[in-house]
Amino acid sequence: MTIQKQSVGLDISKKTFTACICTLVSGQICSFSQVKSFANEKRGFNQLIRWVRKHCIAEVETVFLMEATGVYHEQLAQQLYELKQTVHVALPNKTKHYFASLNIKSKTDAIDARVLSQFGVERAHKPWSPPSPTLLKLRDLTRYYVQLMEQKTALGNLLEGKEQGHEVESFILKSNKKLIKQVDQQLTGIKNQVDKILQGDPSLKERVERVATIKGVGIFTVVTIVAETLGFEHFNSIRQVVSYAGYDVVQNESGTAVKGQTRISKKGNRYIRNALYFPAMVACRYNETMKANYVRIIQKKSSKMIGQVAIQRKLLGLIYTLWKNNTVYDEDYQKGVAPVTTTEATLGSS
Repeated sequence: MTIQKQSVGLDISKKTFTACICTLVSGQICSFSQVKSFANEKRGFNQLIRWVRKHCIAEVETVFLMEATGVYHEQLAQQLYELKQTVHVALPNKTKHYFASLNIKSKTDAIDARVLSQFGVERAHKPWSPPSPTLLKLRDLTRYYVQLMEQKTALGNLLEGKEQGHEVESFILKSNKKLIKQVDQQLTGIKNQVDKILQGDPSLKERVERVATIKGVGIFTVVTIVAETLGFEHFNSIRQVVSYAGYDVVQNESGTAVKGQTRISKKGNRYIRNALYFPAMVACRYNETMKANYVRIIQKKSSKMIGQVAIQRKLLGLIYTLWKNNTVYDEDYQKGVAPVTTTEATLGSS
């Protein structure tokens, strides 16, 4: 029997990762190695390479497949790339559908690594290459901005509670206000740094500004979404982007007895959803096309938030399209586009 392909499936977590090797032989038969765990650090990466070389045939193509898991997969992917290995980083929605096609219901590190290794030999995948350092810097900055905003909100709530208290020590109030002021200064610094990076890359700046012609969407929002998707490098459709952001619809229905509320999954990138929250509110008021969709949706729904989330999803699709086509927003063109579909209008709150 002839060995056709070898794939190393990698299920990665914060501190460890689990590996399994799938070998595809003639007749489309898969055989699997034992599953082995390694530390998610340089020592573990080296151990993985030695283990793979021991169990794989050097003359046969070997690929490494992992799922995009926040930032935990990035160091290993980079290390393998530098060693001239073929690396595939699959989007979560793709792996989810593959698992479903095999009727895999249990979920453990060992099972995930085994199925990912099979995914690597049975499907064609786009080779991974390191993302732009500029986009990585922008992603770090925009994420830090969100994290500081969350701290500012918490400090603001704390201050409000203290101010309502009886004879609260003045030092506490002054300290709280000082912290809020410091956070504000850092937030301004982040925006200045983002602007500095864009000024240093005229091509990126021009492309971002084209997308920001969407009414209600600002430069910082575009930068956040482009950075979180790394320039939409591994996305081939709006549906993939929607799923990655957690805007995909989840049905809760079984026969005639169970008919739960339809909602979005939220199993996706929270920074994208966070970035689109306020732009959607603005678009619902000042973007005539979006406003018409929003008004139509909320007339049929119990909550205005359903309309807000539908517009967030619509904006994300627009940003993806304009970025891919490197063009500006044309409101007259959008007026001729079909309104938000029934599926989009059934989204739950974000």
